[in-house]
Parts: sequence; structure tokens; C-alpha cells
Amino acid sequence: MRQELNLQGNHALLTRANPLSKFAAVFLVTAVLALSIDWVSASVALACELLLFPLAGLTLTLLWQRGWPLIIAAAVGGWSTSILAPDSGKTLIDVGIWTMSEGSLELGAGFMLRGLAIALPAVLLMSCTDPTDLADALAQKARLPHRFVLGTLAAMRLVGLLAEEWQTIGMARRARGVGSRGSVLQRVKATLGQSFGLLVQAIRRASRLAVTMEARGFGGGTRTWARESTYSRLDAWVLGGGVLMAGAACAAAVWAGTWNMVWLGS
Repeated sequence: MRQELNLQGNHALLTRANPLSKFAAVFLVTAVLALSIDWVSASVALACELLLFPLAGLTLTLLWQRGWPLIIAAAVGGWSTSILAPDSGKTLIDVGIWTMSEGSLELGAGFMLRGLAIALPAVLLMSCTDPTDLADALAQKARLPHRFVLGTLAAMRLVGLLAEEWQTIGMARRARGVGSRGSVLQRVKATLGQSFGLLVQAIRRASRLAVTMEARGFGGGTRTWARESTYSRLDAWVLGGGVLMAGAACAAAVWAGTWNMVWLGS
């Protein structure tokens, strides 16, 4: 419900595009990024994506709040790659346990930038796509089975509720003195216990939702639609933007001489 209200108050340009056109554009860019492991194509794609975030009503602050796990994971992955990859070129750092060379640093930077360029569009899509609009598009335009569409819609609706449930379970446990103090090991055990509690709550909520949807006749018979999913000129611009971003990333890497197919190695 909170996500739906936020989207209703978000009048950014990309919120008015059909969800399928946005997914298609993201797929084009992601497919290109999956072909090469160079840092130039990833940098170009990432720069273009950051320019698109204002069109989805996102600021750098919101980007960090919603995507900080992805950003940290990409940074850690890039650092690990740079110190574990085979050395090539001039040695930059030699600590004995590990070394970093120009080649390994370039490979680590490419890994980090590519991870961000692939992950951040997911944040953009979740921020500018209403779950109901996505379900309508999947059922009406993609012709997917109703049960799959309704399951997807229910899952997207429950994501926000799980975050609230995590906070509620945490406050309840702290009120009983669990997880609020103790050693690091005790805090880790408390977190694992809280995670198990969240899993139990998620299973219970999903079971109740499935029974309710089945009782109300979801997924059976001929369905009618309260809102029709349509394409507009904006969707053509979105698809064209995806093609342009993918082409620009490839062209920049080829022009810079850094294009490196994944299956050919570094």
C-alpha cells in the first residue's frame, strides 16, 4: 500500500510508460552488458542510467536508500576481483598476501561498474512501476497465465509488508530484551532468530492470501479488466532509449579498444 501511494504521488515521466516497454529496454541494456567484461561499456551504460533516474522521480538520496545493498555488493565484488584476479601489467600494490596490478585493477573496476549498471535498473523499475499496472500488462499484452500474473502481483505487494514486518518483529524482540545487547555472536544469533520469525510470518501471510484469492475466484473463468493496458508514443521513446544506450555502450568499448567478450577471457 505504501509503494502504491508513493507511485500515485510520483508524476515522473517514466511512471507513465507501459511496464513491458521499460522491461524490454532494461533487457536490451543488460544483454549488452552480459556480453563483455570491459569497464568502458559499463561506464557508459551506468552514466546513461544515472541520467534517467530524475525521469523516474529518483534522487541520489532515494537511490542510496533503496539500492545501498546492491551498491555495497558491487563495491565489495570489484575490490575482491581486483586483488584476486591474475596480475598483468605494472604492479600497483604488493602487500605480500595479495597484490594488485593494472590489469587486475581494470578487471575489478569493470566488475564493479558492470554490477552497478545491471543492478540499478532494477531499482529504477521498482520505483516507477506500479504492481497493478505490471500485472495488467503481463496479462493483457504478454498473455501470461492469470495465476502466474496474480502470484507476481501478490509477491510485489508483500515486499513492502515484509520490510514493515521486520521492523515490528525487531521492536517486539527488543522489548523482551532479545538482540538489543550482548556479544557479537549473541547479536548474530538474535538476527538469525528474527529472520526465521520473518520467514514464518511470510509463509503464513502467503497462505492466507492464497486462500483468500482462491475463495474470491481469482485465476478462474473469463476475466474482465478495470484498466486497459495500452502502448503510447512514450513507449516507443523508451524502447528507442534502450537501443541507443545499448548501442552507445558497445560503440564506446569498441572505439576505446576495450571490448572483451566474456567467453574469451580477460
